[in-house]
Amino acid sequence: MLRDAVCSNSKTDRVSWLIELMSKLEMKLDGALNIAGAPSTLSGRASFRLKTLIVVLEIGFVAGLLLVWLLSSAVRESRSLWILFFYSFPSEFIIATVPHEPIFFYFGKFYSPLLVMVIALIGTLMTEALNYSAFGYFADLKMFSRVRESGITKRIVDLFYRAPFTALVLLGLAPVPFYPLRFLVVLARYPVWLYLLAVLCSRVPRFYVLALLGEAFKMPNWLVAAFFVVLILAFNIPILISLMRRRRQALAEAAQSAAAEVAEAIEPAEG
Repeated sequence: MLRDAVCSNSKTDRVSWLIELMSKLEMKLDGALNIAGAPSTLSGRASFRLKTLIVVLEIGFVAGLLLVWLLSSAVRESRSLWILFFYSFPSEFIIATVPHEPIFFYFGKFYSPLLVMVIALIGTLMTEALNYSAFGYFADLKMFSRVRESGITKRIVDLFYRAPFTALVLLGLAPVPFYPLRFLVVLARYPVWLYLLAVLCSRVPRFYVLALLGEAFKMPNWLVAAFFVVLILAFNIPILISLMRRRRQALAEAAQSAAAEVAEAIEPAEG
């Protein structure tokens, strides 16, 4: 009996020792996993910095191309297809600062519509890939979390997903601003390859028709330049008017708020 009791106590001690050892090993393993997780945090920060650098370089690249084109008359009057290729970047990047239609009228006078379409299409697809990257960066920022999670955004995304590819193709063909869709596809997490395929399907006929018109009418340079100015004004004047209205509304609200504060401060003094 005594021997059995001693053996039982010995087994209990061994079990307790094993449990304690396993607990210590588990704690050490958790610590090792936490330490291993620390580089992933640093890696996340490094990844964010790399993405930021890439977006800054993208914006700087496009801005540089735009400045060269605007400041150099030799570049604007050049017939080199490289100019057509690089013009696609400022004319298609994020919110396009310059229209792309006049460039087709210009190059359509000197090259076949098919060649003009192909060169412009290559530049456009590369630019839209940059757009997806840039909009994806901004959409993932915390300051845009309210936009991503708002009910309006979710309803728009749900509406878009009823026929996403068709919507992209039809709106890409139509003479309407395309930049809202660039942000929408990112918010909707629409696959980039499908987005680029939709851009391809919409831009091929559009670019070919524009180049064909350039070949058919052979507009003089001054008329192409005038058309360029008209498009810029038509696109930017409504934006400026909207900004001015918002500014006036903000100033009016600030004035009303200040007047209300002054009135509240005067009333106790009069009492």
